[in-house]
Amino acid sequence: MKTRSLFGRKFLALEERVLELKLSATDVLVKVHACGVCGTDLNFLRDYEEDWMPLGHEIAGEVVEKGKLVTNVKLGDFVTVEDCSMCGNCIDCKSGHVELCREMHTLNGIPGMGEYVLVNCGNVNVYTGLSPVHACLTEPLAVALSAVAKADIPLGGSVMIFGSGPIGLLTAAAAKIRGAGFVGITGRSAKTPMSRARLLLAEKLGCDLVVKTKETDLVSETRKRFPKGVDRVIVTSPPASVPDAFEIIRFGGIITLLGLSFAGDSVIPLDVNKAIFHKTVINTAFAEPAINFPLATQLIKSGRVDASLFQTHTFSFGDAKEFLGKNLDGSLPVIKGVFLPF
Repeated sequence: MKTRSLFGRKFLALEERVLELKLSATDVLVKVHACGVCGTDLNFLRDYEEDWMPLGHEIAGEVVEKGKLVTNVKLGDFVTVEDCSMCGNCIDCKSGHVELCREMHTLNGIPGMGEYVLVNCGNVNVYTGLSPVHACLTEPLAVALSAVAKADIPLGGSVMIFGSGPIGLLTAAAAKIRGAGFVGITGRSAKTPMSRARLLLAEKLGCDLVVKTKETDLVSETRKRFPKGVDRVIVTSPPASVPDAFEIIRFGGIITLLGLSFAGDSVIPLDVNKAIFHKTVINTAFAEPAINFPLATQLIKSGRVDASLFQTHTFSFGDAKEFLGKNLDGSLPVIKGVFLPF
C-alpha cells in the first residue's frame, strides 16, 4: 500500500511524499478521514530548521486492513489513532506507570496529514456516533485533560490558563468540567482575525477573565481578583510567558507547564529561592504515551465539549500551503484547522 503524505520544516516549507506501507501481523492500516492541525505542526513550519518533520497526529479514520493477529478491531471500524501508545511490556508499564513508558508504539514517521497511516493495533480506539472531523479533536482534548489532571485543580478553585490557542481553550473547557470555580485565560492581543476568534471563544466557553497581555498587565489584573494569588496556573503558551506564572500563583500553588517552543527561547530565568520559600509546586504535562482518549471521545460525543466550536476550517493537499500560512500569520479566524485527504 502506498500513501501520499505531507512533511514540513521552517519557512513554511512543505514536501509531499509517497510512502510504501507494509502491514505486519499486529498492524492496522487506517484510511485517514480527518487530521487536526496541532500547534506543534505550526511550530515546525515556523521554527524547525533540521530534518523534514511528518505533519499531523490528530487522526480519525477507518480500518481498511489488519494483520492476522489483530483482534481488537474489524474492517470498517471507525477509529481515533494515538500517536504514541504505551507498550504494555516494559518495566514501567508492568509497574503501573504507563505514563513513563519509553518503548511506545508510534506513528513510525508516517504523517497523519496523508491518505493512510500504519500503526500497531494498540494505537487505535474504536468510536461511533461522531463525524471524523469531530472525532479527531480527541487527541488535543486528551492533552488538555492530562494537563488539567496534572494541575489537580481544587473543586471550586481558581486557575489561570496561559495561551488561547486550541490547547489553551480546550484546557479551559476541561477545567470547567472538572469543577473549577474561576477560569481565566490569556491571549496576546485581538489584532488579527485568528486572535479575535479565539478570545471570543474563550468568552463563549465561560472564561471568567480574558487578559490581552499586550494591552493589560496580567499580574495586576489577576491580583485585583486574587490578592493572594490563584490556586493553579497552566501554561500552554511558549516558555517565555512562564515567569508571570510565579507572580500570580498563591502560596503552595501548582504551576503546570506544557507550552513548547522550537525557536531557541525555551530557557527562562527562575528564582529558585522564591519558588522554595513560596512552596510552589512545578510540574509538567506531556501526553506521551496517550492517555484519556476514551474519556475525550466520551466528552465530545456527549456534547460536554462541543467540537463544532473548535474545528472551524478544513483544507486538503492542494491548499495546504496557503491555509497553513494563514494559520501562521493569523489572517483567518481559525480556531483549529482539519486536514481532509479525500
